[in-house]
Amino acid sequence: MRISGDWIAAEETQAVCRALTDAGFQALFVGGCVRNALLDVRVDDIDIATDAHPETVMDLARAAGMKPVPTGIDHGTVTVVSQHVPHEVTTFREDVETFGRHAVVAYATDVREDARRRDFTMNALYARPDGEIVDPLGGLPDLLARRVRFIEDPYQRIREDYLRILRFFRFHARYGDPAGGLDPEGLAAAADLADGLSALSRERIGHEMRKLLAAPDPAPSVAAMRQAGVLARILPGAHDRALGPLVHLERQWSADPECIRRLAALGGDETADLLRLSKAEARRLDILRTQATASTPPHELGYRFGVEAGRDILLLRAAFLEQALPEGAQSALEKGATAVFPLEARDLMPDYQGPSLGARLQELEQRWIESRFSLGREVLLASDDGQS
Repeated sequence: MRISGDWIAAEETQAVCRALTDAGFQALFVGGCVRNALLDVRVDDIDIATDAHPETVMDLARAAGMKPVPTGIDHGTVTVVSQHVPHEVTTFREDVETFGRHAVVAYATDVREDARRRDFTMNALYARPDGEIVDPLGGLPDLLARRVRFIEDPYQRIREDYLRILRFFRFHARYGDPAGGLDPEGLAAAADLADGLSALSRERIGHEMRKLLAAPDPAPSVAAMRQAGVLARILPGAHDRALGPLVHLERQWSADPECIRRLAALGGDETADLLRLSKAEARRLDILRTQATASTPPHELGYRFGVEAGRDILLLRAAFLEQALPEGAQSALEKGATAVFPLEARDLMPDYQGPSLGARLQELEQRWIESRFSLGREVLLASDDGQS
């Protein structure tokens, strides 16, 4: 079996491979680029494994007129920039000792040893520069069946890095067969070792959860996380009951997957802090959660929050209530988003000053909103004259 694609045939990529192979070393595409090519999914990053040591990779890259950058040289990785395109070139490695996220590694010459230290069988697939698949651990059948399975002992793989628990659920959401369910051995190991997640930084957990919730349909994976006790470990109080309905409604309204919207559907305590959300993400999450349980009408949502946020609020509200989206919601959101309140503070002066000015302006604005923006400036001022 061979893979193909513009990325593998590109001259800048083949030049990196030639720099290695012409010197007698191996050059094998590995990991995500091979997996995605086999699944006909877009390839974003190009990783190359080799038996050449990092210093040699750098020397060969310079000799070929390319720019080597020692981005992870302590771990055997050199970024080789060829015609402005970065390629991560990493020397074959094997684990000598592992302890959590960190490991003592040694360079290897055997691709099988390099494969055995990876997480899932679908990520331990390699390809030669001409696209021919190299499958040292027999992971190809798992990939073709869309089965996310740990390499060898799942307990050992997880103990090497507890983030692999979340990666297991994320990869199933992204690449797994929804009808096939999660690998039972991997699921059992994830449940048994879930306490190890407490040793991970919140930044790493937050980064992984963003990726998981951005999958086309993360609902089955998140449900499995809850059942395994994993969701409660990272987001106390969270529940997935509204996530499935939300994904269904998103598809009805052609809304792209978005992690903060889906995070709002999960609920939970202190989510922004636990996942180290940015200030902007935390503000957005708070607005979505607050308004999703309020009764603010679509036209007002559009006016106060814009079309995108208003749409997300309505999607969440419908998912929580397990109802259909309100008719005419999109046009109401758009009308609200373009509406401009016809009064300014100076229009009410000098009759109102200080706090009373702000309060009265808010009252008139709310009256204008409730009229669906139909009341004009003169009508609003006339009504104010009647009360001043």
